[in-house]
Amino acid sequence: SLTDYIAVKGHETFLPHTAGRYQKRKFRKALCPIVERLCCSLMMHGRNNGKKLMAVRIVKQAFEIIHLLTDLNPIQVYVDAV
Repeated sequence: SLTDYIAVKGHETFLPHTAGRYQKRKFRKALCPIVERLCCSLMMHGRNNGKKLMAVRIVKQAFEIIHLLTDLNPIQVYVDAV
């Protein structure tokens, strides 16, 4: 039931930093790439507000660790976890 809200196909981006306005209309955030939504959710709680490049770096390093430990596609592991 979540397949309509997990944007993976057709939303491939090299960096999860599209600077898109996904909050302007209802349900438009479902079109936001799922990795970018993960990065945006990391940018919360005071000292991390607005530091998207730091969040992108953390996600990239986490995906590299997942790939090294499991030899699987880290985005597929993330989609399965969601």
